[in-house]
Amino acid sequence: MTTLYVATTNPGKLRDFTVAAEAEGIAIYPLPGLKDIPASAEDEPDFEGNAQVKAVHYSRFLPGEIVLADDSGLEVDALRGEPGVRSARYADDAGFVTDTGTNTDERNNQYLLARLKGVSGEGRSARYRCVLVAVRGGECLLTAEGTVEGEILIVPRGAGGFGYDPLFYLPELGQTMAEIDLATKHWLSHRGQALRALMAKMRDSQRSAGTAVLQRTPSDNGPS
Repeated sequence: MTTLYVATTNPGKLRDFTVAAEAEGIAIYPLPGLKDIPASAEDEPDFEGNAQVKAVHYSRFLPGEIVLADDSGLEVDALRGEPGVRSARYADDAGFVTDTGTNTDERNNQYLLARLKGVSGEGRSARYRCVLVAVRGGECLLTAEGTVEGEILIVPRGAGGFGYDPLFYLPELGQTMAEIDLATKHWLSHRGQALRALMAKMRDSQRSAGTAVLQRTPSDNGPS
């Protein structure tokens, strides 16, 4: 089984990637020793830029192996794409505080609702977007993207998921991302879609070039 390494310690992201990878016959593991590696910069203006910077940075700590990094977040049409690349830091960037606790996800959700006060209908349309980059030895191999379209509710619903999931409503299912079962979420996930798209590109590249993109480099000294 092919093994890839993903540069994230976020349990929700790892879960999304792992389930999608299993369906593709691929094993995905967190990058070994990630917590001890200096953090990568994330100051690019878009998801692809941040994902590429992170993937290149972390790949240097695992020579010969393919390392994946993503950048993902929420885009709300009425807010001209906010919070976008700042999704995880949305409330912090604005200095937004609440009296109901310091949980980052809760504060981000409350700040989003405050920003959308008075907005209704199509103005609350939004999407989750993920850009995934595969790198080996500092060299970018492939980039892929996944999106999930939805709407932002007025009040949160559901106890599952993380981030903006309790507010992200899927009209075709009549549920939020925090209400759907895990199997459905992993299939719909923007991260799962990005991974499947990346694997399709790898297979296409292999067929056209006659060599396996997923094959280790001859100089590989990485873990097996």
